[in-house]
Amino acid sequence: MNPILNSVQSDAGTETVIEVENVKKQYRLGTIGGGTLKGDIQSWWARIRGKEDPNSKVDAKIYSKNEKFMALDGVSFSVKKGETIGLIGGNGAGKSTLLKLFSRVTAPSEGEIRIKGRVSSMLEVGTGFHPELTGRENVYLNGAILGMKRKEVDERIEDIIEFSECRKFIDTPVKRYSSGMFVKLAFSVAAHLNSDIMLMDEVLAVGDMAFQKKCIDKMVSVARDEGKTIIYVSHNMQTIRQLCSRAIVLRQGKIIFDGDVERGIDIYLRNDEVTAKIFNDYTDCHRFNFLTDKVLMDSLTVLDKENCYYKDDEKVRFKIKMHCNEDVKELSLRFMIHNADQVVMATSACYNFMSCKKGEEFERVFELDITPLASGVYKVLPALFELNELGEVIDCDGVYPGLVFEHAKTTPLNWKSKLYGDTALCDMVCIE
Repeated sequence: MNPILNSVQSDAGTETVIEVENVKKQYRLGTIGGGTLKGDIQSWWARIRGKEDPNSKVDAKIYSKNEKFMALDGVSFSVKKGETIGLIGGNGAGKSTLLKLFSRVTAPSEGEIRIKGRVSSMLEVGTGFHPELTGRENVYLNGAILGMKRKEVDERIEDIIEFSECRKFIDTPVKRYSSGMFVKLAFSVAAHLNSDIMLMDEVLAVGDMAFQKKCIDKMVSVARDEGKTIIYVSHNMQTIRQLCSRAIVLRQGKIIFDGDVERGIDIYLRNDEVTAKIFNDYTDCHRFNFLTDKVLMDSLTVLDKENCYYKDDEKVRFKIKMHCNEDVKELSLRFMIHNADQVVMATSACYNFMSCKKGEEFERVFELDITPLASGVYKVLPALFELNELGEVIDCDGVYPGLVFEHAKTTPLNWKSKLYGDTALCDMVCIE
C-alpha cells in the first residue's frame, strides 16, 4: 500500500482540518557510518570477529541490520478548526514524528493524513531558516513557502519584527543569532504569517520566561480570535494547561488517551494505564513499620466500580478486611488523599466505628464523599488508629498507596467546603 498524504478538499460547513486514519511510521535501524573511514573499518572488523564495536557508546543498544522500529503504530484521530491540542508523552513516544508527517517532512508508511489549510511549523530551532540570509529575508522566504504574496508579507513584517524583539538584528544573517533569538523570530513568523494550522514542537524550551508567557498569550489569542488550529508538543505541563483545550497522550507509538487536559496530564505523569489501579491487597504497598500493629488491614476492595473512575457527586464505597492482634476499645479510620504530585489535598476520618478483641478477623464497608475534590487522580493513605485517654492519636496500621482513584469534576467546586488546616475535609462514614 502506497503512503498517501493528501489535502482535505474544502467542503462547505465542515470543521475538520486534520484527519488521521490508522497511520503507521516504520524506520529501518542500523549503523550507517561512523563519520570517518578509520572508524568504519574498525567497526566492520569488530563485527567480523564477533567483538564489541570500539566506536559504540557505553551501554548503547546495537541494532542489527534491517531491524525495524515502529515510531507510530495505528494512530487515528481528527482535529477541529480552532482547537488547541497538546501532544504529550515520554521521549520516543512518537510526538515529533507525528508533527513531521503533518509538515510533510516525511511520509507515513501506512495510513492516510488529510489536512485542510496552510501549515506553519516550528519543529526545532532554526527549521525553515537559511543561515546565510538575514532575519528580514527569512521572513519573506517563509511567507513564500506558505504561498503568500510579497504584499501580504509587507503588511505583517512590522508586527513580526516588533513581536520578535529582534529589530536591532533583523538585517543580520541568522547564522549569527543565538538560539533564543532564533526562537523569538521563528515563533513570531509562525504566529503572524497567514497560516491556518500551527505546529509547535518544544519551541519555548530555550526562550526566557517573559517571552514564553508572551508566546502562550499569542497562541491563545490566534486560536480564539483568528480561529487557528494549534498542535503543541511540550514536556512542560504548565504550558499545556495554559494553552490546550484537549490532550492526546502517546506511548510507544500509540494513543493511550484523547480528551480532557488534566486527565491526560495525570495519565502521563503517573506513567500507568488509563484505568486507575485498585489495590485489593497490600503486598506491593509501603507499610509503615513504626506503628503499634494492634490492628492490621489485610485488603481494601472498591465496591460497585471496576475502574475507580468517579464523576461529580458519586461516592467511593469500599470494604476493608482487618484482623486484631490486641484488644482495641474504639477503632477509627483516617484517609489522607494525595494528588499526582504527592501533595496532601484532603483528609477524612471515621471515628470509633467499632471495638475488637485479640484474634478477631472482621470487615467493614465505608462510604467516602469526594465532592470537595477537583478533577484528577488521587492516591490514598488509609490508617487505622485509636485515641488514648488524653485524646492523643495512636496509629495502629497504615499503607501507601492503599487506593488510587480518579475524579472527573464537571460542576464548579464549592469553595465553602469544610477545611482541615490547608486541606479539604471529606466526609466518611461506616455503613456496614
